[in-house]
Amino acid sequence: MSNRICHIEIDESGLKAATPEIEQERRVAVFDLLEENSFGLPVRDGRVVPEGPYRLALGIRDGRLVFDIATEAAQKVGEFHLSLGPFRQVVKDYFQICESYFDAVKRLPPGQIEAIDMARRGIHNEGARVVQERLEGKAEVDGDTARRLFTLICVLHWG
Repeated sequence: MSNRICHIEIDESGLKAATPEIEQERRVAVFDLLEENSFGLPVRDGRVVPEGPYRLALGIRDGRLVFDIATEAAQKVGEFHLSLGPFRQVVKDYFQICESYFDAVKRLPPGQIEAIDMARRGIHNEGARVVQERLEGKAEVDGDTARRLFTLICVLHWG
């Protein structure tokens, strides 16, 4: 399948060192994303878009989320910048619920952990929805890919 990401790079320059939990979330999201994803670029302004698979570099520059996209052979396809504003609240909520979840795993019974995990998944789904909205007209992603991208956006927001 050509509409997919074959390589992902996270630009960590200027980022605060991640906690072990955040680092684990990043590793899992990258692994899952590369295992299975759907990422395509729509035709824009009548220009033909090179087919994937694509290499994606994610970073934050000048306070904006940057998607830098290249072909598998590393030929630059383009880049787009998204405002971080629409992500701020859902990322904040996600970090708070993750903190509660990691704390709960250490000391609460399974029923309470499950309830917190359900809330965590709900916020994660909301983050994925925001990703899909923000990428509209720029990139086409399915729900699972949007969820994994949201996790990586959270890692970039860390600190």
